Amino acid sequence: MAFKVLFAGTPDLAVETLNALMETDHEVVGVLTREDAPQGRKRVLTPSAVAQRGEELELPVIKANQWSKEVAEEVKKLQADIAAVVAFGAILPPSALDLLPHGWINLHFSSLPQWRGAAPVQRALMAGESEIFSNVFRIERGLDTGPVFREESTGVGPTDTAGEILLRLARSGGSLLNEAFADIEAGSEGIPQSGDPTHATKLSLDDGRLDWNLPKADILARYRGVTPEPGAWCTFNDARFKVGELALSDATPAGPVGTVHLVNKKPVVTVSDGTVELIKVQPAGKKMMNAADWARGLGSAVAEQKVVLS
Repeated sequence: MAFKVLFAGTPDLAVETLNALMETDHEVVGVLTREDAPQGRKRVLTPSAVAQRGEELELPVIKANQWSKEVAEEVKKLQADIAAVVAFGAILPPSALDLLPHGWINLHFSSLPQWRGAAPVQRALMAGESEIFSNVFRIERGLDTGPVFREESTGVGPTDTAGEILLRLARSGGSLLNEAFADIEAGSEGIPQSGDPTHATKLSLDDGRLDWNLPKADILARYRGVTPEPGAWCTFNDARFKVGELALSDATPAGPVGTVHLVNKKPVVTVSDGTVELIKVQPAGKKMMNAADWARGLGSAVAEQKVVLS
């Protein structure tokens, strides 16, 4: 039996899962997403990525930042059997959970109960984990506490960031949801979560600050976890200095922690246990650029080890 599915999601990565679900035997009957939000320097009200994709697919689109009686009525009109939730960005109240015959099923990017919350992949990477999971579970009254139907994982490659891993798991999430729907159709109640939970709170701008006094593995882990959002940064000349791409380096450190110097024309930063390589940077007031071009523009200051990041 194929389900009639309500898809609830908001950002670009959720579109990947929506597209995958559209290729299954299930019928997506509408999307629920957050309201239009201001974007860009001019703060133009812009529909979410899921809203835009829903319109392209000629699906009914319901926009809401919080649940209400009006939203409930709109959802009822779709006559969905089940909902697939992927990064919707709002908490569903108890009154919503019993609205659909087979409930609300969430694709969450961790191995529950580890990393419950808003930023599971990001926090896992910042903690130095080398394998990232995704779970499909039933939403209930607790935060990410429901029984789990399906799980998969992906290894962390040498250059993987949170954005890249999330995209990878979102693309495979449609198949994982499809398998979970088959389990539910067969009468599965899922497997209760077990073990000690950890929590993945939403990232702030401060989470992106790099501390050059830490070991290079810890610095790289933080960079991976905060890329692309909120982004890695430090300060240079008392202004915020964004780090768009960073890599481990075996170069010999020079100068105190935070000192930038060139090794084979590549800018590296001295840290507590060696060096890391700057690949892309964005100085205050400028566009993202190759770090080598930025360092070359500073000329003798880099050669004389007078450029220090903090």
